[in-house]
Amino acid sequence: MKTPIIIGSRGSELALWQANHVQAQLKKAGLESVLKIIKTQGDKIQDLSFDKLEGKGFFTKEIEEALLNKDIDLAVHSHKDLPTTSPEGLLVAAVSEREDPSELLLIREEAVDAAHKYSLKQGAVVGTSSARRKSQMLAFREDVEIRELRGNVPTRIQKLRDKQYDAILLAAAGVERLQIDLDEFHVVKLDPKEFVPAPAQGVLAFQIRSSDTELKDKLQILHHPDVAQSIAVERKVLNMLDGGCQLPLGVFCSADEDDDGKTYFESWTSFAESWNRVPKWIYHRHEDTAGMADHILAKLNNKTARSVFITRNPNRFDLFSKSLRDNGFTVHTKALIDIRTVALKFVPKTEWVFFSSKNAVKHFFNQNPALGSPKFGCVGKSTAEALRRFGKKPDFIGYSTDTRMTGKQFAATVGSGTVLFPQAKESMRSIQQQFSNSNQVIDVPVYETIRTNDTPVPEVDILVFTSPSNVEAFFEKNKIRPGQKIIGMGDATANALRQFGVKHCATPQTFDDIGLAQAVYGL
Repeated sequence: MKTPIIIGSRGSELALWQANHVQAQLKKAGLESVLKIIKTQGDKIQDLSFDKLEGKGFFTKEIEEALLNKDIDLAVHSHKDLPTTSPEGLLVAAVSEREDPSELLLIREEAVDAAHKYSLKQGAVVGTSSARRKSQMLAFREDVEIRELRGNVPTRIQKLRDKQYDAILLAAAGVERLQIDLDEFHVVKLDPKEFVPAPAQGVLAFQIRSSDTELKDKLQILHHPDVAQSIAVERKVLNMLDGGCQLPLGVFCSADEDDDGKTYFESWTSFAESWNRVPKWIYHRHEDTAGMADHILAKLNNKTARSVFITRNPNRFDLFSKSLRDNGFTVHTKALIDIRTVALKFVPKTEWVFFSSKNAVKHFFNQNPALGSPKFGCVGKSTAEALRRFGKKPDFIGYSTDTRMTGKQFAATVGSGTVLFPQAKESMRSIQQQFSNSNQVIDVPVYETIRTNDTPVPEVDILVFTSPSNVEAFFEKNKIRPGQKIIGMGDATANALRQFGVKHCATPQTFDDIGLAQAVYGL
């Protein structure tokens, strides 16, 4: 093997950081190397968005050509920029550890508004040229204006400083690697299970000539097999969709362990037909990665069920219905119960206030309760968004559809503090029951549910029940048809369905509209 090894890299600050990082690791292993900077099409053309550029490999093609021509020996790529098929004669010999795969939303302080999702003001101008980021941001915040944003990471941040945008989207990995000071901005780290990153985001790929077997062996000191296993799923989905940088696709796969210590894999996928369409969201869990990409693609392409009835009234924040309708479903939305406010008589001062539903938030704060400065807890993300619309920041958000688990986690967070529970008049009190000391818990009814008998339920492929009360109201006059698929929002609703003889009921992975959409697309 010839030395020094010639490392090919783009010339941006981030690319050079990555190349220098690899060079330092090689030196520790006793391998000398030098850097060679190569300009790519993506570097040369800065005035077009990615969907206007032709082909794939905007940031890699010229580097790969240098490898094939033996001008360099090792190419260091951001793996997410690399086409899923290497040119003949090249291979990815190793992959790095994975930096944080999340997206960052950087917001100028004057554009911050905690009453809206991501704390971003109404009608904000958001900078990104990524079709994936555009489709997801517009799905969550259809009021924002998207403007093209190109350039390396420091250039993009400078454009934000120059007030060309109210906010911009960046990969967390690049910002962390460059150790950029973001104190002047309000920074929101987006959950990769909700705002899904690009396949292999946060990972470096080390590409060489297939014939350089000795170099391949040497590079195994840089290789992370666990990362390779997860991103292989992500990149296979991209490959099967024949996609590149311009495809509105996010895939994130990660390994975890169950209570018995057994490893399993989870994946989250966001895919839209175009940047201005609402994505489909797919959640999948499997004991290993074999066949995961095929399962994800099958769910993306599944068109057997086309009509849905959900037991809630229409609202302008209904991401569930927006996604389904934009992807060819007929969606009927109508609650089978009426909600009426129960007047507050007295609101005691407590350290915490916990909400188990959006209705509890609405009917509590619409009565303008006199509060001190409590902390706020919410059963899930949808309830947390409802709380933010009243200008309150959640200090605890449950992420499990098992309310008992959420209750245990919340009780541990509260410790010995007292908690006010605004709730339905006949609440099941699933969260409160997880507190060992009942004196910590103060229940305050703020609304009641009343069954309505005048709501016709259309014949549909899928029924989605959002609460036990809606289950009871449905079975007063209706029954499940053969072949209908059933989804119950959370374990309490699923238990109510079982009491009426429903044996097969899907439950969302999260207590929000994305969880509901994932459940439908996953049937």
